[in-house]
Amino acid sequence: MGSIEEWARKWLENQRHEGKTCLEIKTRGPKNYVYHSTNRYDKEIKKGRKVSKYLGRLDKERGFIPKGQNKHEHKYIAGPRNITEYGNSMLLHRMMEDIKPLLKEGFPEHWEEICALAMVRASGNVPLKRASDAWEKLYNADDTKPNLNPKNLSRVLREVGVNRAGQNVLFRELADMSKQLVYDLSSMFSRSMSINQAEKGYNKDKIHVPQINLALLCSADTGLPAMIRSLPGSVKDIKTLYHTINELDIGGKVLILDRGFFSEGTIKFLGGKETSYVLPTKRNSHYYDTRIHFTEFFTYHSRLIKCGRRKCGNFYLYLFEDQDLRLEEQKTLYRKKTEHKIEKKKFDDGMKKAGKILIISDMDVEKREIYLLHKKREVVEKMFDTYKTVLNADKLYLQDDESVFGHVFIAFLSLYIHCKLEQLLKKAKLNHKITPIDLLFKYSKVYHLEMRGHGMITEAPKRVMDLDEALGLYMFPKKVRS
Repeated sequence: MGSIEEWARKWLENQRHEGKTCLEIKTRGPKNYVYHSTNRYDKEIKKGRKVSKYLGRLDKERGFIPKGQNKHEHKYIAGPRNITEYGNSMLLHRMMEDIKPLLKEGFPEHWEEICALAMVRASGNVPLKRASDAWEKLYNADDTKPNLNPKNLSRVLREVGVNRAGQNVLFRELADMSKQLVYDLSSMFSRSMSINQAEKGYNKDKIHVPQINLALLCSADTGLPAMIRSLPGSVKDIKTLYHTINELDIGGKVLILDRGFFSEGTIKFLGGKETSYVLPTKRNSHYYDTRIHFTEFFTYHSRLIKCGRRKCGNFYLYLFEDQDLRLEEQKTLYRKKTEHKIEKKKFDDGMKKAGKILIISDMDVEKREIYLLHKKREVVEKMFDTYKTVLNADKLYLQDDESVFGHVFIAFLSLYIHCKLEQLLKKAKLNHKITPIDLLFKYSKVYHLEMRGHGMITEAPKRVMDLDEALGLYMFPKKVRS
């Protein structure tokens, strides 16, 4: 008897995994025979004796051929050896094709694990312990072999987290592709005492708990995320901006900020950079005392906006008054006055500033352009909501700062995939009916089968086929292809 070939050994392992026991393969020359073998007690010899029953032959192409079956008349057709989700896998690979070369450059040793983990997490909350199972369900389009063992992934997260140079390979390229960048900050809460970054600090919601600040930079041109950074929770919003600007080369870009970053120091800092900016002032800013006349108006989503502008030193003050917002704020102020919940000085100041937005910028452009740039920052708020869903996947597994850095980066890639899918849906005007998660589930109905050494794609359901054509992807064959 010869040794069992690898394909036959795997067949035997699969049978045992399915609960079929006592199977044995015996080889005679090039042929493999399957037996049911057990040990029985023989009273005559007073010891155990092996008893084998012949079941049939094992063929590499046709699979298991039962005993007595006429192979010339009734050929045994081997069932699929592997069934994987093809449609959603190809969709995920398509969304990552532009950044995959950058990941290979930045992380030559770990890019396979990075891509695999980012893809499985794009469709849901997948912790490290389930990453391997989730990946095995997907068709392996690149024929990669990522090591998704939880212990190895924990090590990868730490090594990716400390590799800022590798991360910047991606971030700089994404930032270079954009002319207008929106910068904002949010927080992630942590209960782990071993994470040094989870320092107590007030966030924008005035919550004083262990937290990690997340700085997100996204493209206002494309609607895609361009950078993510985690920073200690005790670091003030303005300081995070300084770190980001100094680390990434975004000269010649327009930076769109939230009023939380407003300060004289921020204006001075941005004025010394080769970066233009759009910075709303806080309501208590002395710049509101500057006399600015409303000289023009325009409409924004059917809302009347009055506007004016005035030069002030090295920058311009742009004043806008949303007439609908003004009425809403005045109603609120009068209600508080009636209920004796507001002081006269605060009431008078509120009435004076109701509906007004004062924006500082170094750019001398049309007033409406500044207003539209300011409104583009709303895209970041939605991105943060999506981002945090993925970010919550491994809170229990994060034990140190390095793991946090790596985890934040992987979640960023999943967010990138999500936003690319959303762009597809918007272009086809389907974003109000279908979410990116819905899209992945619909595409998962198309499978890839491995049979007789050949690959086969199952026929796509008509609704999926119509959706694929509407999106302009044309990912599936018209008929079943082997």
